[in-house]
Amino acid sequence: MKNIFKRAAKGARLAHNKNTQNIATVDLPVPEKILLPMQQHIGATAVPMVKKGDKVFVGTLIGRAEGYVSAPIHSGVSGTVTDLRPIQISSGAWVPAVEITSDGEQTVDPAIAPPKVNDYESFTTAIRNSGLVGLGGAGFPTAVKLTMKDLSVIDTLVINGAECEPYITADNREFVENPQDIIEGILAVKKWLAIKNVIIGIERNKPEAMDVMFSLIKGDPSIKVKPLPSVYPQGAEKILIESCTGREVPRGGLPSDVGCIVMNVSSVAFVASYLRTGMPLVARRLTVDGSAVVEPRNLRVIVGTAIKEVLDYCGGLKENVGEIITGGPMMGVSVADLSFPILKQNNAVLAFTREEAKLPPAGECIHCGRCIETCPIGLSPVIIAKAYNAQNVAELDRLMVDLCMECGSCSYVCPAKRPVTETMRLAKAMLRKGAKKK
Repeated sequence: MKNIFKRAAKGARLAHNKNTQNIATVDLPVPEKILLPMQQHIGATAVPMVKKGDKVFVGTLIGRAEGYVSAPIHSGVSGTVTDLRPIQISSGAWVPAVEITSDGEQTVDPAIAPPKVNDYESFTTAIRNSGLVGLGGAGFPTAVKLTMKDLSVIDTLVINGAECEPYITADNREFVENPQDIIEGILAVKKWLAIKNVIIGIERNKPEAMDVMFSLIKGDPSIKVKPLPSVYPQGAEKILIESCTGREVPRGGLPSDVGCIVMNVSSVAFVASYLRTGMPLVARRLTVDGSAVVEPRNLRVIVGTAIKEVLDYCGGLKENVGEIITGGPMMGVSVADLSFPILKQNNAVLAFTREEAKLPPAGECIHCGRCIETCPIGLSPVIIAKAYNAQNVAELDRLMVDLCMECGSCSYVCPAKRPVTETMRLAKAMLRKGAKKK
């Protein structure tokens, strides 16, 4: 079904709060222990490959990918497996997790070596073995994204450097600190997937990143830098494609349906690093910020490090902390336990004071239409809410609530402070349930 609404692509005007934009990344010291959940990606949970007492090294395979949509898990420290236990992740599911106590030596696994890549199949196999998932927060296994039956349908690689959520500057530091790997990763994907054109989308509030990329792509007409409006959620995949190419991904469709593949800038930089070294994804850059953080910073953190250790390295928390989240303030996940580990897809840890974290009381809808004006997909949240309250599944389908990204823009602009996004989420669930019954 064709979208009956014209996509507004407006989004919300947020305070950027890019406080750490000019703060260089430093390495967090090696933790005494790491905890590796076997679910750090969208898809099937990985299967533990070690047992208590096993000796492991940096880069050792800890969890085997189980199923097509899955990703392997590797150790970021050398040491000994000291525990295997289930832990509860943010979705509420219980998954196996492997605890490793570091020996402090950081000995690299002897099996680590650059992969041999000589064609498309060996390239995608290498990416699958690397454990790479989308580093922008989604956590979708990259090898799945790059695997398709007909490569000829893809003509454009879109690099997501928008980083539109407030506070987060990890991708911006990737542009500034690691530009050569970004270019090398782009060229590798471009070569092995035979992609003709590349567009690097960067929001205009990152002038240094744009300058670096403009200087590196000179002389290559197939790669372009696209300055983007600094509007949330500019980095959402479908919005980014439309902003960079003018193409609209159809309802229920994928980027490949309009000839595109989208990769986060940190993900594509990792591709270059892995092809050069063979070291799988065991560490990542993230931003630590927020009004309750004593010393905001950008850190390179070993995956599996406890969130508490990350915050402690940044001076700890102020006394009036009210909320801690991983990811951005619009779509991030609340942290219930500071012993929970940093995952591959985490790009930030944010902590806010009680004053900032307190939710205002919700009032009655005043039918102002701001949620409609702001929705980047062009949906009508206020009308969808009526259909949801009436349990009208057919109307929810007609209104295409399934297109909702749950970006939170509607709730942000609502003057009555109503839980608009939560209602949209419930309406989507109602539509899915109705579809299953049908």
